[in-house]
Amino acid sequence: QSPGATLTESEKVDIARQLARLNVDICEAGFPIASQGDFDAVSQVAKTAGSITEGRVDGVPMRICGLARANEKDIARCYEAVRHAPLHRIHTFLASSDIHLEHKLGISRKECIEIASKMVAFAKSQVDDVEFSPEDAGRSDPDFLIELCTAVIEAGATTINLPDTVGYTLPQEYSNIFDYCIKNTPTGDSHVIWSTHCHNDLGFATANSLAAVQLGARQVEVTLNSLGERAGNTSLEEVVMALRTRPQHFPVYCDIDSRQIMRTSKMVAQYTGIAVQANKAIVGANAFAHESGIHQHGVLKHANTYEIMTPESVGADEGGSGRGSLVLGKHSGKAAYKQRLIELGYEDVANDETQLARVVAASKAVADQKKVLSDADLEAIVGDKLGSSNVADTWELESLSVQSSSQDAGNKLTSTATISLKNAETGDSTMEAAIGIGPVDATFKAILKVLKRPIQLTQYSVTGIEGGTDAPGNDALASIVLQIRDAASQAEEMPHDFPGDQGAIFTTEGNQLGVVKPKASIVYTGTGTSTDIIVASARAYLTAVNRMIARTKA
Repeated sequence: QSPGATLTESEKVDIARQLARLNVDICEAGFPIASQGDFDAVSQVAKTAGSITEGRVDGVPMRICGLARANEKDIARCYEAVRHAPLHRIHTFLASSDIHLEHKLGISRKECIEIASKMVAFAKSQVDDVEFSPEDAGRSDPDFLIELCTAVIEAGATTINLPDTVGYTLPQEYSNIFDYCIKNTPTGDSHVIWSTHCHNDLGFATANSLAAVQLGARQVEVTLNSLGERAGNTSLEEVVMALRTRPQHFPVYCDIDSRQIMRTSKMVAQYTGIAVQANKAIVGANAFAHESGIHQHGVLKHANTYEIMTPESVGADEGGSGRGSLVLGKHSGKAAYKQRLIELGYEDVANDETQLARVVAASKAVADQKKVLSDADLEAIVGDKLGSSNVADTWELESLSVQSSSQDAGNKLTSTATISLKNAETGDSTMEAAIGIGPVDATFKAILKVLKRPIQLTQYSVTGIEGGTDAPGNDALASIVLQIRDAASQAEEMPHDFPGDQGAIFTTEGNQLGVVKPKASIVYTGTGTSTDIIVASARAYLTAVNRMIARTKA
């Protein structure tokens, strides 16, 4: 539910496989009733990742869970998706706070208990393992929570999840809710698992979850890289490493293989197109970097002076792979690329001949300029090529040339981009040229002239993948991540100087029409890689466009 983080079925399966390697206990794979695509993805995750036992603690596979609203249609659909996994669960939810009951659902507390009990019982008739969440528990009356939890436990719930849905509570408040409910709910202290689900709106998601663990929570709902609705959810990597680093404060253990954390984080970032901030705890690029002279001196003397955990403990050594023996370059064979992809967790890519061929071809093209590919390079290429291969490529980049001239004593750069795109459906090629403020702007405007539809660029970021050197022919690989919206139905005639944080709207001729207020429309993410930043930008833009077109046709 993180804005812009749309994943294909294949990407979800890859991530789920990696979660199995990470030794995650339960994977909530999706919301099967949401769409046929979501249903198919959850089913495929259940069939594949849900059966992995190799490397798992005691050989027990990961439990696959599906989300369902408290109605029979949702629950039945959820069961059909998750039933393919040897271990499966249905997670159903219903709001419990007065503000939600009154303004969203229009029901009384009594009706809430009746509906929740009935639907948990129905879910229990389908599966043995049922989780129930009283939505917005953080703002609910504690005594009503006890009433509700008692009723659903009697109906068959085996896990009770108390969400801080809007990220409102403080650590002591949230942990007190658990303490109160566990102590006052009949059989609540021994017959069910109590679970946390925290949002990060005030920055307390991890702190709240850990505080609840200290007072009885034994399941923590988390995401990689803190992804999630609005400001995100509790971070898996932060919770795991807090438990490992400060065990004296937590009477619990978990089976997570922390050495897989960095690899999993990178995969999620590549597939979602949402980059990890450099100073993000545990998995950020600067998490183990020391620039201060005092800190550097201390670390060189003894790592424990300024490091409370090691890079190796989270798999952050040697680019996160922990392997450095297999060097990939333009002379490497397909088998070498396949082996490295499997080691990095991209098993589905490695075993799909079409996808593997695309990745190998792109990797060798980059290796012609870079000589040696790092794991980060390969992961970026996978994100680019797999992201574009999971949708039908309507538009393909054939050629791009850009000329720029400096004006106003170097303060203004005017560029002309000439681009040729091929329509894969018709086989026709179209060439257009456009002028812009800088090469990227000109390139995007030229693409728009070919597409003949207004598109809003909402986000653009560039990353230089580590591994480039000052040596000739070994440039760093540029990775572009951007997001777009279809503005065909959003364009509004407005002055160019319209105030506020707006996005530019262009006509089919590539000329700026005006600006538009952000609206609740679908965001499409695109990634592109190349040693040429302009080419990488064009590829990212076309990947997002092809995703948009594919969804429009669906």
